[in-house]
Parts: sequence; structure tokens; C-alpha cells
Amino acid sequence: MSDTATRPRSRPGRPREYDEAAALSAALQVFWTRGYEATTLDDLTGAMGLSRSSFYSAFGSKEQVFLAALSAYSEDALSALSEIAHRPEGEPVDAMLAALADPQGGPRGCLLVNCITELAPHNDRVAAIGRRHIDRIEQLFAEALSPSDPAAAIDRARALAALAIGTVTLRKSGLSPDAISAALAQGRALFASPQ
Repeated sequence: MSDTATRPRSRPGRPREYDEAAALSAALQVFWTRGYEATTLDDLTGAMGLSRSSFYSAFGSKEQVFLAALSAYSEDALSALSEIAHRPEGEPVDAMLAALADPQGGPRGCLLVNCITELAPHNDRVAAIGRRHIDRIEQLFAEALSPSDPAAAIDRARALAALAIGTVTLRKSGLSPDAISAALAQGRALFASPQ
């Protein structure tokens, strides 16, 4: 996917009279609440505070604003996870599992997991964003498991990422925070067992 596929188009003419980051954040919230397919242009323009012509001038299409918002969400989430993984105190694997699973999170689940489930099977751009996101999560786990040789830990890292991402689905299905925390602890214990 090219950078232009996820970035709003810039046009000559009158300067923008809106905050692009705030507009993308508003669009993200609409997509997160309603899902891509159910979100209408009226939903987006209303939340973003843009007229239809301003929307099309700035973003081109519903898909373009969605891809830009999803990419920004992924970048922000990965940046936060990287900070957690590289904290000098605590156990980075446990901290990353807790952050990814977020047992206390709301019923909307993770936007990226929702989008991968809803759209990736028939949208290569969403699939590419999702794959890059998951690859980076796996890389962070591998670095935490084996700082001197992350490649040696990639299979365990992939399993930990799958565990954490799976708990997002459990949360969305209504499983209690205590049950999710217990599942994480059990999964983590399995990884601590001798191979």
C-alpha cells in the first residue's frame, strides 16, 4: 500500500479551516462505534464537522478517511505498546499482555481487531495494515522474551500475540474482566512451563 492510499490528499487553494488530526480522530470514533459498512457519509461529515465538499476535498472517499484513521490508530497503539515494552521496571511480557488484552476495556473491543475481522478478508489495504500491526506486536514480544536474539523467540512471541488478541474478542463477547485476567494468567503460565 502506498503512502497516498492512507494519507489525505492535499489540494491547492484556500487553506484548511479544520484540524486534520481532530477530524481523523472523530472519524475513527464513528468507525469504531458503527463499523465500516454501517458508517454513512452523513455520520462522518457530522462527526468531523465538515461539509461533503470539504470531506471529499480533504480525504477523497470514505475508504480513504478510514484507511488514514486506521493507520493513525495503529501507529498510536504501537507507539504506546513499545513504550510499555521498553520500561525499565516490571516484566515487559506481562505488561504488554495486560495492555493488549485490557480486561477492563469497553465492549467495543480493539478497532484493529474489529476491522481485521470485518474487512481484511475482502480488503487488501486493511489486511496489510492489520498484518503490519500484528507483526510489530510479535516483534515487541520477541524482543522482550529474548533481547539478545529476538528471532529465536518469534514462535513464542506469535503465540503470546495470539493470546492477547484473542482476549480482545472474549472481552467483546461479554466475558468478565476477572475471567479474562484468569485466562491471561493461565496462558502466561503455559509459556513459563518448560518446553
